[in-house]
Amino acid sequence: MRKGEISRKTGETDIKVSLNLDGKGISEIESGCGFLDHMLNLFSKHSKFDLTVKCKGDTNVDYHHTVEDIAISLGQAFREALADKKGIKRYADTYLPMDETLVLSAVDISGRGVLRYAVNILAFKVGDFDTELCEEFWQAFVREAGIALHIRLIDGTNSHHIIEAVFKSVARTLRSAVEIDKEFSDEIPSTKGVL
Repeated sequence: MRKGEISRKTGETDIKVSLNLDGKGISEIESGCGFLDHMLNLFSKHSKFDLTVKCKGDTNVDYHHTVEDIAISLGQAFREALADKKGIKRYADTYLPMDETLVLSAVDISGRGVLRYAVNILAFKVGDFDTELCEEFWQAFVREAGIALHIRLIDGTNSHHIIEAVFKSVARTLRSAVEIDKEFSDEIPSTKGVL
C-alpha cells in the first residue's frame, strides 16, 4: 500500500495527516473549518484515497493558517506515498460538471511544483470560508507534492459549486494519474529515469 503520514506543529497549527493512495475513499476530517471538512471529504471520496486529517489551528484569527498548513501536510503525505513513482500513469485530466459549473483539471506528477489556477470566484465567502483560500490550498499542496497542476473554470456562477467542482475534479485527476499502468509497472514514467 502506498501511504504517507505527516505530523506538523507550528505556532499556528498542530496537524496530523494520513493518506492511503490505494484506499476506498474513507475519510475522517477534523480541520476546525466546516467548509474545508466538506471539501476534504469530497476529495477523499472522489479520489478513492483514504484520508485522515486532524488539525487544531488558530481559527479564532481566520482559516488561512489552517487551510495552508493542511495543504502543506497533505502535499507532503502525497509525495511520501508515491515514493519513487514507479509504474504510475503520471498524466491525467478531468472535466467535471456540477450543475451550471464546469471545471477542468490536468496534472503531471513531474517532481516540479507548478500551479496554473484560472478560477474566478465572484463571492468573497462561502459561509465563513474565504474563497481566496481555495487557491492558497492548491498552491501549498502543489509545492509540497511536486506536481504540475492546471485548474480552469470553464463555466459557473455559484461559488460553492465552483469550489466543490475544483476539489472533485482534482481528486479524480489525481486518482487517474497515480493509478499503476500495468503495462509499465516496473518503469519510472520519464526518460530521465527519475521524477
